[in-house]
Amino acid sequence: MFVGDIYEDLELWYPRLRLIEAGAEVVVAGPAADTEYAGKNGYPCRSTAAIGDIDLAEIATDRWSGLVVPGGFMPDKLRRDDHVLACVRAFHAAEKLIGAICHGGWIPISAGVYQGVRVTGSLGIRDDLVNAGAIFDDQPVVVDRHFVSSRKPADLPAFCRGLLDVLTGPTP
Repeated sequence: MFVGDIYEDLELWYPRLRLIEAGAEVVVAGPAADTEYAGKNGYPCRSTAAIGDIDLAEIATDRWSGLVVPGGFMPDKLRRDDHVLACVRAFHAAEKLIGAICHGGWIPISAGVYQGVRVTGSLGIRDDLVNAGAIFDDQPVVVDRHFVSSRKPADLPAFCRGLLDVLTGPTP
């Protein structure tokens, strides 16, 4: 998961805890390792890794299963980092999970991986998604191959089911 200042608290914590509950090891990568970042609503999150230290060649290995990008104001800053965009492209090239909720879609947009992909997101970035070549679908969750997207915190239960379906296969 990516983290940075002014991330949307629920959009990071709910999927993080749900993935841990399901048995995943969750790495929270921020601009710097072992750094506390303030959430949009005041809840802090400490990074466990630096985004710049992620080895792009390792993304194709079993070490990484996917990427989750929370919303808030954070994605607008992180998408200006070339290594962030390279990480997203590497996850896409390996056909591994790329989950984005709310304004989190700004990062895959800037990475250029949404062309022809069916997605949803905050209505505030709908035009950005469409202009990036995505097919916008205003649903609580949209799963298109290895891409999972949702619109807002109220969609988190559906978003997390989508994440887990891509990581482990659909639940009966």
